[in-house]
Amino acid sequence: MKITMAHGSGGKSSQELMKDIFGKHFSNEVLDRMEDAAVLEVEGKIAFSTDSFVVTPLIFKGGDIGKLCVCGTVNDLLMMGAEPKYLTCGFILEEGLDTEVLEKAVASMAKQAKEAGVIIAAGDTKVVEGNGGMYINTTGIGLIPENRTVTAEGAKPGDAVIVSGNLGDHHACILSARMEIENDIASDCGCLKDITDALFEGGIDVHTMRDVTRGGLGTIINEIADTSGCRIDVEEKALPVDPEVRGFADILGLDPVYMGNEGKMIAIVPGEQAEEALALMKQTEHGKNAAIIGKVSEGSGTYMITPLGGSRVLDVLYGEGLPRIC
Repeated sequence: MKITMAHGSGGKSSQELMKDIFGKHFSNEVLDRMEDAAVLEVEGKIAFSTDSFVVTPLIFKGGDIGKLCVCGTVNDLLMMGAEPKYLTCGFILEEGLDTEVLEKAVASMAKQAKEAGVIIAAGDTKVVEGNGGMYINTTGIGLIPENRTVTAEGAKPGDAVIVSGNLGDHHACILSARMEIENDIASDCGCLKDITDALFEGGIDVHTMRDVTRGGLGTIINEIADTSGCRIDVEEKALPVDPEVRGFADILGLDPVYMGNEGKMIAIVPGEQAEEALALMKQTEHGKNAAIIGKVSEGSGTYMITPLGGSRVLDVLYGEGLPRIC
């Protein structure tokens, strides 16, 4: 079945869509009340984030827009040291969208939300003229435990920088799909809760965390250096990149340092805890390829240390990059 304007009318077609797809997969004690707003019990300091997802194609190796939107917003909460609790989701559907594609995305969202321990508490659907596209907005709320402070300005001289795994997988996957290039590159789209849980439960004094998305590692590192007022050096030879992704990037003239990811993060921790933190990350599903890639010191700026021991400025991404990656 295809989405038509009638599915956005609020009438019988809308009700059938809510029942047969959204209600089927999203059913929970909060959403099932069908009130005009969800009533939530939230105490203490919260993290609050919203994001919109417009990725093309809607389905790709390793994931789809549904998995992506839950993981993306949950990861943003996790990077603040929060325990994700609630999500909202707003769908904008273009007429002509196949309901099988929609249901696949909704099922992926439900699966990821369950794995992340979050409740989809409210949502909305609109239908617009178009050519079968789909866009999703998600907003998340997470609770930050007492005595836990994780911020970009928390990076300190003497800290180590750890990346959770191979760079550029999602970017290479999406670009391959758009260019119709056959390869085995799959998106790294995933929820990073296993890594953050391992770090905090292991007693690591995490100063800063960021997920490495649009703009890539180079851009994220620069933002942290600017906010913290410190210098960050990155060891080029320490950067983990899958050989197939590196080959793909070389052919197209891309640099994995500026390629986007949807299931990678950096953690900045005290230097004396770096090896312990690395070991904890490597024991998780999403951190098995983690590596210590740099250090924080006094000064300013961000630099790449070359294999020969020289250094060059590691700047932010300039230009367009790859649009509609998430």
